[in-house]
Amino acid sequence: MSYDANRSELYKRAATYVDKILKGTKPGDLPVQQPTKFELVINLKTAKALGLDVPLHLQQLADEVIE
Repeated sequence: MSYDANRSELYKRAATYVDKILKGTKPGDLPVQQPTKFELVINLKTAKALGLDVPLHLQQLADEVIE
C-alpha cells in the first residue's frame, strides 16, 4: 500500500515555480507549498503473498488497485 502525494500535481506546481523564476522572481520570495492531492495505491498481489487480507471497502477507496 502507498499513500503519497499525486506526482502529476507536484510536477504542475514545479512548472509554475520555474515559470515565476524565469520571469524574474527570486526563489527565496516564493512561498513553500505542501501537497494538497494524495493518492492511495494498493498492491493486492503483494498483500496476498504476505498473507494479508485487504478489506473490500479499502480497495474501493483506493485510487489504483494493482492485481
